Amino acid sequence: MLRDRLGKELLFFDGGMGTLLQEKGLQPGELPEVWNLEHAEEVMEIHREYYKAGSDIVLANTFGANALKFHDDRYGLKEIITAAITNARKVADKITAEEHREVYVAMDMGPTGKLLKPMGDLSFEDAYETYAEAARYGEEAGADLIHIETMSDTYEVKAAILAARENTSLPVFVTMIFDEKGKLLTGGDVPGVVAMLEGLRVDALGMNCGLGPKQMMPILEDLMKYTSLPVVVKPNAGLPKQKDGETYYDVEPEEFAEYMRKIVDMGGCIIGGCCGTTPAHIREMVNRCRDMQIHEPVKKTDTIVSSYGGAVVIGDKPVVIGERINPTGKKKLKAALKEHDMDYILKEAIMQQDNGAHILDVNVGLPDIDEPAVMVEAIREIQSVTSLPLQIDTVDETAMEAAMRIYNGKPMVNSVNGKQEIMDQVFPLIKKYGGVVVGLTIDESGIPDTAEGRLEVARKIIKEAAKYGIDKKDIVIDVLAMTISSDPDSARITLDAVKLVREKCGVRTVLGVSNISFGLPYRPAVNSNFYTMAMQNGLSAGIVNPSSEDMMRSYYSYCALMGYDENFETYIGKYGNRTAEATAQSTSQSAEITLSSAIEKGLKEEAHLITARMIGEGQKPLDIINQELIPALDKVGKGFEKGTVFLPQLLMSADAAKIAFSVIKDSMSGDEVMEEAQDKVILATVKGDIHDIGKNIVKVLLENYSFDVLDLGKDVPPEKIVETAIEEDVKLVGLSALMTTTVISMEETIRQLREKKPDCKVMVGGAVLNQEYADMIGADFYGKDAMQSVYYAQSVFGRES
Repeated sequence: MLRDRLGKELLFFDGGMGTLLQEKGLQPGELPEVWNLEHAEEVMEIHREYYKAGSDIVLANTFGANALKFHDDRYGLKEIITAAITNARKVADKITAEEHREVYVAMDMGPTGKLLKPMGDLSFEDAYETYAEAARYGEEAGADLIHIETMSDTYEVKAAILAARENTSLPVFVTMIFDEKGKLLTGGDVPGVVAMLEGLRVDALGMNCGLGPKQMMPILEDLMKYTSLPVVVKPNAGLPKQKDGETYYDVEPEEFAEYMRKIVDMGGCIIGGCCGTTPAHIREMVNRCRDMQIHEPVKKTDTIVSSYGGAVVIGDKPVVIGERINPTGKKKLKAALKEHDMDYILKEAIMQQDNGAHILDVNVGLPDIDEPAVMVEAIREIQSVTSLPLQIDTVDETAMEAAMRIYNGKPMVNSVNGKQEIMDQVFPLIKKYGGVVVGLTIDESGIPDTAEGRLEVARKIIKEAAKYGIDKKDIVIDVLAMTISSDPDSARITLDAVKLVREKCGVRTVLGVSNISFGLPYRPAVNSNFYTMAMQNGLSAGIVNPSSEDMMRSYYSYCALMGYDENFETYIGKYGNRTAEATAQSTSQSAEITLSSAIEKGLKEEAHLITARMIGEGQKPLDIINQELIPALDKVGKGFEKGTVFLPQLLMSADAAKIAFSVIKDSMSGDEVMEEAQDKVILATVKGDIHDIGKNIVKVLLENYSFDVLDLGKDVPPEKIVETAIEEDVKLVGLSALMTTTVISMEETIRQLREKKPDCKVMVGGAVLNQEYADMIGADFYGKDAMQSVYYAQSVFGRES
């Protein structure tokens, strides 16, 4: 059994497929998956070469075989996938018979080529169904495992994993594409990715494509720091280069194999190759690594919650969980929920982030509302404007599961308790979807009135969770802060319980801090002092109001005093230039929303209302554009360049700006002209390539900078691009390619443009490109991200600020 071998012995994947098919005659624009039927012997020969080279696992030729990407009228999707798995299976069975070793066939599932909502137009449910269909066909045809690879978006990979796990019984491996900074396209980092994938119970995780083995090593170091699972590493054969019209990679088999030895030494235990690697690379790798002892995966103990944009580690340094999106005692929030005023909720989320929250609690429980539907909408909308992880806070089992299913990352889940009925409901959901669950120390007998009694309930929760395979690192215990106004001993008991649980159970702790002062006057004084005392006794996370200056002063002071604030940078940054009076007034001032801040935060409704108000007050449309919209977009763009703003936020800001632009446009009289819109730019994904994520991102941003974008779509022949450039007299063309096999089409398009439209500049981008390669194929500019493409377009048309 494959699962029995994982993490116990070194296993070898195969290498690249596309370039080998090209050598056998695959034409640009031709679907590789069709060869499973029309050129089965050629595909089987490639599989045979990899098995003979020493591969234990070979990927069937199904990377692009899904209903969204595969539109060949001659064959059905099931026919294609069945042929692909059958071809690989025939070769694998023959190898097993000849060499008396167990080898495996993997159903290969790549990205759909689309962004999921809210960034793109593909729903999470449709992505799930797309992957589920392909996964079912793969298992039916005889695949031994499912390998989900080349993924750059945590949301899409979550849909794929759930589809594979819920529709098949096969092991699931997942590999992501990280850039050299260890980031995904949509902003995710290594600890966040690991937390989510482990929570979803994949069998192995790692990385492939995008980078060569040398560039992957620092990212592997991070992976090994956080994961408890077997790690897969499948680099490209270096970086793509071009010579005499041919694409090649600069890492030869011997050098590749030496790097892979180092990767095994670092902890990689399932290794192979991606773009540019050949049977020669794999043979050399197997020969040099075969006798190496792997480092068996080591169980990690970090408590991590994550979103699409990163992770929060709940460790020795306390974290702040914002409590403001909870209707208890909040009339305005109750009204917003009843009136379906989602913009109010988004402003609360943004304000808490701005005021220092690390995680946001989300509770929408009210009588007479559809809690599951509202919870799902709230989670989706909040995740569109903030990259902070969220705490799903509900006692409604249906709402809990619905929210966990569509949450992008690994959430906190509040809560479970020691009642058997509740544990039976909640723990299966944690096991299925992953999450850090809050355990309340209450059971069938109520809340124990001693610290020792609450410790025993905590132990019961931890013991029951273990039956579901839920580790202590994914449990945070809330020993419950009961108001001192009804029991003067409550604070002491709570503090003692926090300390006992940390010391005796070895888990992290959380408290709803403000509960301690119900019924008392001037509650902030009691709350803030109790908060400090709780942190001193081992509180890992406080559910507090980040807009309360008293609470946040306690938090920042505690971190400075305990050495958690290196060089006091956070404390000084927060309070260095403030008088006591200014500090006390700061929270109310921070609530002001301007058009610029609405755009920066991606608040679409606010952007609409503020723009309409400004127009109504007589402000000139072009002044609003130049003084509010463009500076806001520039600020967000620079944040994206620096890595402080993530792709979803960038696109939400662009959407908010688009709405503001539309209000402005509707208000303009006929003699007012927005001259910038005359600058035309062609965008196209080149012939043979059906991935348009990067192109679509660039399009959104260019349009928000008032460029007239002519989007020719994907799989566009060079002739159509050239013809359009001539007819429209376009001065700038942007070309995109994700696949190494289609870069030759990009080069041909540039050649034709140079010949027939020499005054036209060409910018290029895509995962397989770099500056050196762009220079080799004759491009004028290489954009490593969408904002750089915007800046270049501005320079071409003389719009630099």
